[in-house]
Amino acid sequence: MIFFRLAFLFMLGSVGGWVIELFFRRFFSTKKWINPGFLNGPYLPMYGCGTLLLYGACLIPLPRWALVLLLFVALTLLEYVTGLIFIKCMKIKLWDYSARWGNIKGIICPLFSVFWGVIAAVFVYLLFEPFHTAAVWAAGNVWMIFAIGAFFGIFFVDLCISFEVSLKIRKAAQQIKAAVHYEELKAALNEMRAERRQKRKFLFPFAGASVMDMLRGLSEKGKARLQALRTRRKGGRGADGQQEEDEK
Repeated sequence: MIFFRLAFLFMLGSVGGWVIELFFRRFFSTKKWINPGFLNGPYLPMYGCGTLLLYGACLIPLPRWALVLLLFVALTLLEYVTGLIFIKCMKIKLWDYSARWGNIKGIICPLFSVFWGVIAAVFVYLLFEPFHTAAVWAAGNVWMIFAIGAFFGIFFVDLCISFEVSLKIRKAAQQIKAAVHYEELKAALNEMRAERRQKRKFLFPFAGASVMDMLRGLSEKGKARLQALRTRRKGGRGADGQQEEDEK
């Protein structure tokens, strides 16, 4: 029963986090519909892990304000460790806070740490009981258990596919000795498909592309396109500023 509760909460957090990130990118960040995260499907494992962290912390016999402070630090640490693993091991940047004040390696920054603190406060004071009730119900419902099993089956297949793609990107990234901005690469592929009048792929952004097309962002023409995307996103930064950003 505990296993299915945790599995349900991971699924709920992963899908819910994906929806939040999707609309955040559309209306506040890139201003485009871009499938967020490392995987192809509509889920973000980091948010799933964060949900389990929030849920587990609420079971600790501490005052609510102390739980919020604890989760503020824990969620920031989770974001830092996740980003660092992808940069160091896979040569992939899933997000970049380099333009934000007080950032550390472009992985975490005070602004988004405050966001994590707000999410922690909302969960501790408002959402823990509803999430707990839903988890207990899901663990005792046969059809929901079947849905959880189907979710994780699709999730692990997607994980294998995405890992294979990331290995190709990592191999190419080693040639330029820099981490690849994952979402900017997706945006570049969408622009390339638009130029060729090909169908855009939202949930499977790398599907149908050859290895050379997929890694076009590492060619001279592709790097210029990624640089233009980054400059537009950061408010028309000049060439010197962009060069400093690339060096970072």
